[in-house]
Amino acid sequence: MKALIITRDSDLHAEIATQGTARVPPISLVASRASLREALDRLMPDNPAVVIIDATDPDIQEGDLLERLAKHYQSSCFMLLTREHHQDLLIRAMRAGVREVLQLPLVHRAFHEAMDRVAATTGVTDMRDGKVLAFISCKGGSGATFISTNFGYALATLGEKKVLLIDLHGQFGDATLYVSDQKPAMTLSDVCSQIARIDGPFLNSCLVHVTPGFGILAAADDPTHAVDLKPEHMDTILRVARQHYDYIVLDVGRQIDAISLRALDNADAIHPVLQLALPDIRDGRRLLDIFRSLGYPVDQTRLIVNRYEKGGKLRLQDLQNALGADVMHTIPNDYAAATDSVNQGVPVLELSRSSAVARSLADLVELVTARRAPEVNKGLFDRLFGRADTDA
Repeated sequence: MKALIITRDSDLHAEIATQGTARVPPISLVASRASLREALDRLMPDNPAVVIIDATDPDIQEGDLLERLAKHYQSSCFMLLTREHHQDLLIRAMRAGVREVLQLPLVHRAFHEAMDRVAATTGVTDMRDGKVLAFISCKGGSGATFISTNFGYALATLGEKKVLLIDLHGQFGDATLYVSDQKPAMTLSDVCSQIARIDGPFLNSCLVHVTPGFGILAAADDPTHAVDLKPEHMDTILRVARQHYDYIVLDVGRQIDAISLRALDNADAIHPVLQLALPDIRDGRRLLDIFRSLGYPVDQTRLIVNRYEKGGKLRLQDLQNALGADVMHTIPNDYAAATDSVNQGVPVLELSRSSAVARSLADLVELVTARRAPEVNKGLFDRLFGRADTDA
């Protein structure tokens, strides 16, 4: 998407250029002018998609200059960056056809949201709208990493989605080991240290590719590097990831810190993972209390019970009553299949596709994607297990 920027501020120019390259499609600053007068004297031969104007330009006080420029670029969207919202300035800008007014210093999230609107207005739709799904353990050993990694694999292979998993464990993250024997060439901390470079191809090059449609961004292999991560880095990474992937799966771990909170803030759904045991229920209640205090919508939090066995003294209803939340899905206690998968570093769907846990993951994919097929056309479950029935 081509852009003309009008500013004397070299730092602002560089900031917008950096943010623009992180978008899909990228914003290319094909021309820059120091003032409105210069922009009128040196008109571009083709209309840019967007004209970005720094309202600290003294010429902005002459409203006719802005209106004259808007007449030359009639098909362009105009964005005004201002430090103070003067009513007369806003009225002149509105008359000139300016549709986006942003406050300086620039808030990156607001900038990208405005650019999303510009892209939609100009018909630029060459981007995905990925959903972020967070998996977080209520208690250590709940199995959130096993579920998130194997669910990501199932989502890519059965759901035919492009999936990215981000390992957010601040210390000793090992999500890649659950489904791959590849050693990560880059980690989350490496990406954050080069955050100005991030775009779709760069992010893709940093992943462990389990399948063509499923990649994992590994956690830092050295816990001391975790200090390089900043909350705003998560905003940038997830924004780029949404544009390139159908689903972004977050293995949050158990820690609640600035990084994990920013990731949860960006999540479309949060899946606390717990077992049907009193310690898990106690910690689960504490976790949900935190979510409520943060204002997360109740329907955004969807419980998953791992290693579930029917007939126990504790029932699902007891759990739901204690936590005040509904159970979205249960993963059966299939110890042999799950242990073999973890020990071999092979997804359970690939290693033991007829196991109960594999069937449950297939069901979870259908729940999340809402893609259950009619009986006349075999669904995900039959596609997964059909060959086994034939072999039998």
